[in-house]
Amino acid sequence: MDFSLTEEQTMLRDSVRKMMDRVAPAEYVRRLDREQAYPYELYEAWIEAGLLRLPYPEEYGGLGGSVMDLVIVAEEISRKSADFFMAFAGSTFCGLNILRKASTQQKEHWLPKIANGEVRMAISISEPDAGSDVGAIRTVARRDGDDWIISGHKLWSTGAGAKNAVISVYVKTSPAQSVRNGMSLFLVDNDAPGLTVRKLDMLGRRCVGTYELIFNDVRVPANRLVGGENKGWDCVLSGLQIERVCSAAGNCGAAQDAVDLALQYAKERQQFGRPIGTFQAIAHMLADMQTELEAARTLMWRAAWMVASGKDALREISMAKLLSSETYSKVSNMGMQILGAYGYSMEFDMQRHYRDSRASTIAAGSSQIQRNLIAGLMGLKVQA
Repeated sequence: MDFSLTEEQTMLRDSVRKMMDRVAPAEYVRRLDREQAYPYELYEAWIEAGLLRLPYPEEYGGLGGSVMDLVIVAEEISRKSADFFMAFAGSTFCGLNILRKASTQQKEHWLPKIANGEVRMAISISEPDAGSDVGAIRTVARRDGDDWIISGHKLWSTGAGAKNAVISVYVKTSPAQSVRNGMSLFLVDNDAPGLTVRKLDMLGRRCVGTYELIFNDVRVPANRLVGGENKGWDCVLSGLQIERVCSAAGNCGAAQDAVDLALQYAKERQQFGRPIGTFQAIAHMLADMQTELEAARTLMWRAAWMVASGKDALREISMAKLLSSETYSKVSNMGMQILGAYGYSMEFDMQRHYRDSRASTIAAGSSQIQRNLIAGLMGLKVQA
C-alpha cells in the first residue's frame, strides 16, 4: 500500500496549513482559550476555503472529497488546536449522517446550509447516566399530532451553544425497546422554545464549548426526524468509523504540535552552558515522543486507507483511535516535563495541550471502550 499523498492532496494540506497559520496564529489560539470564545473567524475562513463543502457530493453543493481528504484536514486543523477541530468535526460528521440516512428532501434542505455555513451542527448522545453505555439514555420523544415532544437531560454536547447551531439529538422514541430498536435522531435548533443550553466549565477544550442541554417539552416538527422512527442506532453506527479515524488524525496533529513545541524549547533553552536538548535525558525523551507519534500516525493512515478502500477497518480504526489519543496525552505530559515551570505557565502553549489531551482518551469512545472492541475482535469475550 502507498500512503504518499497525491498532488491534489499535497495542495490541500499546504493550503489548509497556510490558512491556519494566517487566521489562527498562536496569540489567536491563546486568546480564545483564555476567553473561552468560539472560533467564529476561523470557521468563516473554512467556509471561504470550501472545507465545509469537502465531503459532500456535487449535487448538494459539495466537492466530493474522500476520507483521506478529511484526515488531512483534521490533522492540519488540530496542529493549531484539538479544540478547533471539534468545531469542524461537529458540522462535518453530523452532515455526513444526514447524507447517509436522511430523506432526499432533508438532504436538499440541510446539506447546502451546512456547506455554506448558514447552520453549524453539534451532536448530543450522552446523559448524566449514559456515556459509554448508550443504552442507558432516558431522554424521550413522544408523538403529538404531526410533531414530536422531547423531554430529558443531556450532557457533554460539544459546540451546542454556537450561533445558528442545530443539534443532532439521540432520544428514545420507544422506551420499552432496547436502544437498538427504540432510539431516534432528531435535528433541534439550539434556540428552540423549552430548550436550555448551558456551557460547562471544563478543564480543556474551552473554545468550542461543552454544554448541558435540558429539554422541557421541546416541540420538534416531524420533518426533523432523520432516518425514520426508531432508526437512531443505524444513524450512530453509520458514521462511527469515519468519525474515529478523523479523531485519530486530529490527535496526531495536536500531538505533533506538542512535540514541535518541546523540541523548539529544548534547542533554545540553555542550562549549564548548553541547550538542554543536547543532554541525553532530554534528547531521548524527544526521540521517544516523535517515534511513538509516527507509529500512531502510520496506524491512522492505514486505517484511513482501509476505510477509503471500502474494507472493514473496525479493528484498525479502534487501534488508531486508542494509540493516537494515548500518544497525545503522553507527549503533552512529557512536553510539560521538558519545559519545566514554563510548561506550567499559562503564557506558554504546552499547558493547553496538557489540558486538551486529557479529553482525547475519553471523547469519541474512551480508551477502555477501544480496548474492549479490539479484544473482542481478537476473539476474546471481555466482561464489562
